[in-house]
Amino acid sequence: MQFSAVLKNPQCQLQKLNLSDCSVMGEGYAALASALKSNSSSHLIELDLRGNDPGETGVKELYNLLVNPQHKLSTLRLLKSSAAEDFCAFLTEALGTSPLLLTELSLSEKIKGDSAVKQLSDLLKDLHCRTKILRMKHSDITEEGCAALSSAFCSNPSHLIELDLSDNKLGNSGLKELHDLVNNQYCTLQKLRLSNCSISEDGCAVFSSALKSNPSSHLKELDLSGNRLEDKGVKLLCDVLMASYCTLEKLNVSDINITKEGYAALASALKSNPSSHLVELDLKGNDPGETGVKLINDLQKEPNCKLKTLKLLKSPDAEKAFNVLVKGLGTNPLLLTELDLSEKIFKDIGMKQLSALLTDFHCRPKKLTLKSCRITEKACTDLSGAFVQILHT
Repeated sequence: MQFSAVLKNPQCQLQKLNLSDCSVMGEGYAALASALKSNSSSHLIELDLRGNDPGETGVKELYNLLVNPQHKLSTLRLLKSSAAEDFCAFLTEALGTSPLLLTELSLSEKIKGDSAVKQLSDLLKDLHCRTKILRMKHSDITEEGCAALSSAFCSNPSHLIELDLSDNKLGNSGLKELHDLVNNQYCTLQKLRLSNCSISEDGCAVFSSALKSNPSSHLKELDLSGNRLEDKGVKLLCDVLMASYCTLEKLNVSDINITKEGYAALASALKSNPSSHLVELDLKGNDPGETGVKLINDLQKEPNCKLKTLKLLKSPDAEKAFNVLVKGLGTNPLLLTELDLSEKIFKDIGMKQLSALLTDFHCRPKKLTLKSCRITEKACTDLSGAFVQILHT
């Protein structure tokens, strides 16, 4: 960059330099920073680089000059719109540092409402903002906010790898607004969390269509837990899982009202795709019926199946009981309809954990034997509560 040679000269009297929209890239930013750093007598106080692309390190290199007392540079113009500048100043005050220096923005509950999200989107559109991870849980985002975020990341798509919009009322309309982002061939998104976002089958249909139509998708982790997808929504996701180019490694569909029909669809989809990358599947809080657990569990026996982690049990106590029983029985208790635990559980805490296991939909024993287990009154109360809960579900 020729200006660098001029700026290195101790005789240079330049005080203001405007290089906005000059197609300056990361290499040019580095050259400017190096030139100004090497000339302690530089008179430059204002540098305008709006509309250029700083690469991964350009912004940081120039910001370092701003905080160096040996240099006179006091004004660095990077953001093209005044709205982006205003919101950058707001976030700098809220976060204690410039968001342009951060690759991870955790803004959950820090900014709220679609209007604030729209202001954030003005910042995210600028090439000087290189956010790789954005977390905005509990931020009162709706369809409008989703549209603004999707537009921002579509115009600057090559940096984002993780987006968490959980616990917002996005609804199906909001998810549809994310269609263009997920379908963008330049989108590098790897992790998407949309837990408890009031999404149903209709939203899932559009989202699944976007994933299916983008064979260059990088998505590895998807969390749709706590939504109203049900079996029909899961079947739409199964169409994605069956695609040979599907890159999903972790799928969380806990608490979405799946029944045995959905379990069967998942098992069939994963079995039919030997190139599936899925290593973790979370089905906690769903109802597998009589055969769902076995269908999913049998997948792990398939030679081509990469599924290693299957999450089924909702409570820690149920998990503890499960682990004890696997060790004691030598088999998976979730696959048994008859549990003979005589002389295998001795303490109230063991009975409490067993009660938690029995109330989980994934545990379906039809016969339970507990002879010589030293059951106390408290243990009986725990068991009784478990059986009452089972009868009412």
